[in-house]
Amino acid sequence: MPAVTAPDILVLPRVPEPDAATAAERPVMSVTTAPSGFEGEGFPVRRAFAGVDLQQLDPFIHMDQMGEVEYAPGEPKGTPWHPHRGFETVTYIIDGVFRHQDSNGGGGLITNGDTQWMTAGGGILHIEEPPEELVMSGGLFHGFQLWVNLPRRLKMTAPRYQDIRAQQVSLLSSPDGGALIRVIAGDLAGHPGPGVTHTPISLLHVTLQPGARLHLPWRSDFNALVYVLGGSGTVGPDHRPLRTGQLAVFGAGDALTVDAARTQEGPGRELDILVLGGQPIREPVAAYGPFVMNTRDELVQAFEDFQAGRLGSIPAQHDEVPAEPHPGHDVL
Repeated sequence: MPAVTAPDILVLPRVPEPDAATAAERPVMSVTTAPSGFEGEGFPVRRAFAGVDLQQLDPFIHMDQMGEVEYAPGEPKGTPWHPHRGFETVTYIIDGVFRHQDSNGGGGLITNGDTQWMTAGGGILHIEEPPEELVMSGGLFHGFQLWVNLPRRLKMTAPRYQDIRAQQVSLLSSPDGGALIRVIAGDLAGHPGPGVTHTPISLLHVTLQPGARLHLPWRSDFNALVYVLGGSGTVGPDHRPLRTGQLAVFGAGDALTVDAARTQEGPGRELDILVLGGQPIREPVAAYGPFVMNTRDELVQAFEDFQAGRLGSIPAQHDEVPAEPHPGHDVL
């Protein structure tokens, strides 16, 4: 697992332990297992939020763990050109290479700890695919894509693209040095991540050594989720078991706890997790395929605007035509 790391974790700033006298520990409300599926042209994903009530996820809408998969030559796949409106996509690559291009002029390659943050806003077309050299050679591919909702007043905001390099994330350590914390967005104990967000959120990629404990202060006005990318451990004060492909939803409080099992399986031999949370928007959600709006009428308008070419044009150097919006990621 390359992502981004530190030669000596012990020299990194350390996140202070939450105050035991005043911080309320967040209980675990549910643990769910992500079903497997396929996205785009056929790359394997785990649907991280499947079966979880949107009210518990708010402001998040959808998340796919892409891979972890070892491609043979000729096997790597991506997505065709497709539209989005009403939310933001966050694509983070742990292993491998992915290329993004959109109708607003954003784009580039991301690899090993890089993030592409696309605000679809009022409408955009984009494509995500492995570069030709990776298609030819094959290789390891692993990452995730997260959909962050936008409030009603920002649904039609101007599209925006952020290219966040791995070296820009804030690297922190747990007090005992057993966990490496990468702050991609939001703020943790006064250490901000580089992602600029319309909706207030925090997004961390954390690697825990076997037997290590992560005890984090967490904003009480944010929800709190932990998803396991690889490995096993427990979460919460009741030590609920959690393993690869499972999501824990926490209840109210000021702090959350994750413990790594002393024996880890898998290629990394570590517990690798995402910790995420945000300020709930608390607005109606009408979502279908590539659009996330507030009402069904707004969804119909989004499809009509796409068909009329009002969501952008594919750059001239490409011959592809936008695919019809498909009903994946439907949340009604």
